[in-house]
Amino acid sequence: MDSRQDDIVILGGGVCGLFAGRRLTAAGYRVSIVEKEPRFGGLASGMKMGRNFYDQGVHMLHEHDREIYEDCMAMMGKESVAVELNARIRWGGRFYRYPLQFADMIKGMSPLMLGHAVASLLLAQIRNKIAPWEPENCEEALIQLYGKALYHFFFEDFTYRYWGRHPLQISAMFVKRKMPRLTAVDALKRLLGHLGIREGKGRTVESALLSETLHYSPTGAEALPRCIASQISKDGGRLFPESAVDSLKVKNGKIESVRIRNSGNGLCKTLSCSHVISTIPITGLLKALRPRVPQGITESCEHLQWLPIVVYGLLVKKERVMDALYTYYRERVFHRVGEPRNAGLKVEPHGHTVLIVEMTCKEGDEKWQGTQAMKDSVIADLEAEGLCGRADVIEINILRNSHGYPVFSLGYEPHYEKVTGYLEGIDNLQSVGRQGGFSFPNMHSAMRMGADAAEKILRPKGGDNE
Repeated sequence: MDSRQDDIVILGGGVCGLFAGRRLTAAGYRVSIVEKEPRFGGLASGMKMGRNFYDQGVHMLHEHDREIYEDCMAMMGKESVAVELNARIRWGGRFYRYPLQFADMIKGMSPLMLGHAVASLLLAQIRNKIAPWEPENCEEALIQLYGKALYHFFFEDFTYRYWGRHPLQISAMFVKRKMPRLTAVDALKRLLGHLGIREGKGRTVESALLSETLHYSPTGAEALPRCIASQISKDGGRLFPESAVDSLKVKNGKIESVRIRNSGNGLCKTLSCSHVISTIPITGLLKALRPRVPQGITESCEHLQWLPIVVYGLLVKKERVMDALYTYYRERVFHRVGEPRNAGLKVEPHGHTVLIVEMTCKEGDEKWQGTQAMKDSVIADLEAEGLCGRADVIEINILRNSHGYPVFSLGYEPHYEKVTGYLEGIDNLQSVGRQGGFSFPNMHSAMRMGADAAEKILRPKGGDNE
């Protein structure tokens, strides 16, 4: 075991941690990034299996945040491929544009159902205007936003299928922190707004744009984190792949050093630090602190849970199977299917394509294990959708992640506040990102979180650069 003075240690090499490292190394800081996997990128990564690259989901760079976008484009160079957004929702036997539009929802409803939905939404808005109320769970929050008719018609069943629990068992905070605003309903709400019936701001997150340019690569999602990691290395940063966090030594309210263990050879290394940015699961961070955290904090950790995700990457003997980049499905064993070849992915051999089939699951269940019965179910549903048949599927590769989405279970809030409050008592530590912040950022938002964490070190409150 050896020791070396490092100014900043970043735990977790996903895009959040990588972009924090990018900002800090560009400013001349000494940085070490610790990543348990052999590759960097976290959930926004991909890996080569056989002759092709498979992503861990649909991950493409947006242009919203121009500062991050332009920096990423400079690092990627010619590896970047621009592609127009083309996403769909498969719902009620039809395809609709994603995000769902008002005209699309009209087409999906009978006149009677549409009238019921409008009336229900109107009643919900009037109630919110006359007697505002705080919902106690996800079901009440959705009804408050969209009325009972749309809740039962659109949200209830899909939420249960996706999260494995009924909206009654999910916190109302989920709607505010995760649920994208349904643009189909916005049109109705604008009409109601002209009548003076408006809801408060901040009830949901911004929905995706209907038309925007995304950026991808011929080698898929792996390219962006690889390019960022390469730039960090060029700027003097140290990268530690296949290295798990063993422990963090806390002394006088600060983290003094980080001990890491290489999963390949089992050797340990101790990194001294002035600051730590953690993007690993917040519960794992707490368990690694030494001395150990109080029992009450440990008990609160048990209430912070994640929903695992699994991706089945299929090599298909077809030139192309979808018009869209990706499609959401409400009534199949999978939730989303992407065809990255439509975004510029290079696929071998010629005349073949790759499908990225995403599912939420429970760790250890049939989806997670990739049993033959589950593979058969996936192929059967793909065939039922007219995408590909059993004879078309050449290979199936499985990518797993046990920390896919934080679960906002009913009553999680006091435990979350207790945990984050304890971590805030450590002066030189920031816990950010999807896992570190127990939140739902998309890829470019996660990079912004990393940039903001770096900014707090570069320009500490009330002082100049350190």
